[in-house]
Parts: sequence; C-alpha cells; structure tokens
Amino acid sequence: MDETFTISEVSAQTGLGVHALRFYERNDLLVDPIERTAGGQRRYSRTDVDWLRVCVKLRESGMPLAELRRFAELVRTGPGNEQERLNLLQQHQTRVREQLASINDCLQVIDTKVDIYRNHLDTGAPTDLWGRAPDEFA
Repeated sequence: MDETFTISEVSAQTGLGVHALRFYERNDLLVDPIERTAGGQRRYSRTDVDWLRVCVKLRESGMPLAELRRFAELVRTGPGNEQERLNLLQQHQTRVREQLASINDCLQVIDTKVDIYRNHLDTGAPTDLWGRAPDEFA
C-alpha cells in the first residue's frame, strides 16, 4: 500500500491548517478525491501533499481562488489542455513579476531612506524632518 498521511500530518507538511485543508477539498481545489478510512478519516497521498504544496505557493503569490480552482479542474481533466494550463500559469507569472518589480521599486525608496538616516546618525549630516539630505530630490 502506498504511504498515506493524516490531515494533521498534511497540515504539518504544507503549513495549511486542518480547516484550510477541508476548505480546499470542499471547494474543488484538489486534483484527486481524498481517500477515507473505514472510520471516515481523511488519508492523503504523496501526490495530494505535493499538489497542496504547489497550491500554497500559488496562493502565497496571489493567485485568486477562482484561477486555482480552474487550474485544478484542468489538471483533473487530464491530458489535452496543457496549453490552457500554460496560459493560466503564464498570466499569473506576469502578475507576480509585475508585483516583484513594484516591490523592488518600493525597496529602493526604503533603502535610500535607510542610507540617509544611517549617514545622519553616523556622521551628523543634516537632514530635514523627512530625512532628506539637502540635495536629495533636487
């Protein structure tokens, strides 16, 4: 028999809480039905755990639930829709790259401000109330 995992074990492996795991199951975000023991306890396969790890990263990167549900549906359907899967992932990839570019722009502003305050504290160089050096933004 293949190795299976309890909901608690899957929670520990994926970082998803047991309520989130049940949510994923109820909302068609999994690719395979979750097996159950004779007593009704969920038993997850290694494939289920691996899929959930992908789902966690897609959600952490901002993929909407509707898109994740569509992606899961395409995977469940099987071969023949790889182009649609690729399109969905590429669209998400573009959004994530745009978010990264925006975050990097924000980080540059923060880095500049940190440098100004460090310089001020280290050398006593003058700054105004906003931490600007006299020639900054000139």
